[in-house]
Amino acid sequence: MANKNKFYVTTPIYYPNDIPHIGHAYTTIAADILARWYRFKGYDVFFLTGTDEHGKKIENTAKKHNKTPREFVDSLIPKFKEAWKKLNLNYDRFIRTTDKDHEKFVQEILQKVYDKGDIYKGHYEGYYCTECEAYYTEKDLENGCCPVHKTKIEKLKEESYFFKLSKYQNRLLEFYRENPDFISPSYRKDEVINRVKEGLKDLSISRSSFKWGIPLPFDKKHVVYVWFDALFNYYSATRDKNKEKFWPADVHLIGKDIVWFHTVYWPAFLLSAGIELPKRVFAHGWWTFNKEKISKSKGKVINIDELVRIAGSDSARYFLFRHIPFGEDGDFSENALVERHNNELANKLGNLVSRVSALAEKYGLKEVNFKKINVDIHISNVVRDVSELIERFEFDKALNLIFAFIDTLNQWVQDKKIWETGSKEDLFELATGIRLATILLWPFIPETCERISKTFGFKISLSELEKPLKVIKIKKSEILFKKI
Repeated sequence: MANKNKFYVTTPIYYPNDIPHIGHAYTTIAADILARWYRFKGYDVFFLTGTDEHGKKIENTAKKHNKTPREFVDSLIPKFKEAWKKLNLNYDRFIRTTDKDHEKFVQEILQKVYDKGDIYKGHYEGYYCTECEAYYTEKDLENGCCPVHKTKIEKLKEESYFFKLSKYQNRLLEFYRENPDFISPSYRKDEVINRVKEGLKDLSISRSSFKWGIPLPFDKKHVVYVWFDALFNYYSATRDKNKEKFWPADVHLIGKDIVWFHTVYWPAFLLSAGIELPKRVFAHGWWTFNKEKISKSKGKVINIDELVRIAGSDSARYFLFRHIPFGEDGDFSENALVERHNNELANKLGNLVSRVSALAEKYGLKEVNFKKINVDIHISNVVRDVSELIERFEFDKALNLIFAFIDTLNQWVQDKKIWETGSKEDLFELATGIRLATILLWPFIPETCERISKTFGFKISLSELEKPLKVIKIKKSEILFKKI
């Protein structure tokens, strides 16, 4: 299977106007889970994340810090990379929109679209939210405020270049019909399609009132609108000859607030440029804090250090994808994280590994005919079911299924009373069951799973499940999850 299949997953590229928080972490961990899973299956995987570094918002924030935009973003990039390291995120490239290869490519695309006649000069007058780096119509506003940030919005009037978005209305609707999974989850689709049916206005894609951006190749007085710049990171990252095979992307993971940009602007830009469209855009919900959207200005934010401090990296990863279905909104609670850490990771998984490894140290293991192993579950069925759930982005259900299996193993320990029988065969079956649970959990909680694999002497690989567990001398596991 190796080198025959490819899987390309992206996160949004994040604004480095502050240190990363739980919202950034959520999307990036999801991409990491998918990347790890497809690597398991022998796919050639490309996992892209990065930062969106141009635009008025960055320029304004840099001024407040008495830095140039470049100095400001350069000072924050290490904080993103450190945060992703703390969360055990194994990305393949961290792209920056200030990377020279990306800037060069965006200019080439702009020239191509301009030469095609899809970009023209005009004047723009409308409402612009600097925080969103987005334009809104008057009916979008809420009491004169941005519908997302609830802040007063400015009305702009300036010379601008426009992209002929209206030209692509019918082709977009046709594409949605032919590719029903493109906008996912399905319940996000109708709103987008209905808005497109209402009609698309041409899009202002340049600004001349600030300089922090990629200059238009055909008019250096203008810089390109950040979304035209940012969205093309997904494609520019694959222009290296070793990466060309990965386009089109299999899935863009995004937050629900940027669905419109990714499902209307992005495919329209690609259609204009004559580039194949990505296969899917999956928009997840928001994490709130005390029922309010995460907002630094309102003091409603959980940064990565705070998230990891509560119970560690693996517990944070587990909680975020066990607590709510991926796609829906969730409210963050430190108590809920601690409860899952204690009751599920410590009491169920940690206790199982501790008891079985202690009994195995005392009595040893004896191999059972691999085809006859039965811990009330068929290994191939569990792998199949978990695989289907992960590939449908139903991470909470996959974790629920794995922990139902862990419950089965814990009950087996009780029922067999191995501390009385000393059965080496039963211990072998339990260790085989632990291997299965560990390998399936690895994309979610990799650090813990690697510790378990060392205790029981197996490799973390799906192919490992096709052969008997090796009988080795086992020592009691250290505590995996200290109770809080």
